[in-house]
Amino acid sequence: MEHLIVRPEIAIENFLPIFVESTLVLVFGVAYAAIITLSKMGYFSKRWIPVGYLFWALQTYFLYDFATLIQSNHFTIKVLMVTMLAYLFIPHLYYRLITSGERRYEDGDKIIENKK
Repeated sequence: MEHLIVRPEIAIENFLPIFVESTLVLVFGVAYAAIITLSKMGYFSKRWIPVGYLFWALQTYFLYDFATLIQSNHFTIKVLMVTMLAYLFIPHLYYRLITSGERRYEDGDKIIENKK
């Protein structure tokens, strides 16, 4: 028995918007992660954090719009939005792991210096 898979067709005039929006998702995602992480590490001022969240919001919007342009089903769009909520916390988790690791091994460095 053959199964027929029906895929929605993407209109020719949507190819450029799909390409642009998927690129913006990547650009805003990198900008969000970089600004939040660097501002928490002290390389940027804490005033940059709202700009990072703005980039996250733009990334989420463009991902949703991209998903509707390629005619994703509702379940896929919901999964993408839950993933974006998880991505909201990833730079914070990364910073926390970095600082915890530094704190953990600082004591070991002091012990080695005392033995010399």
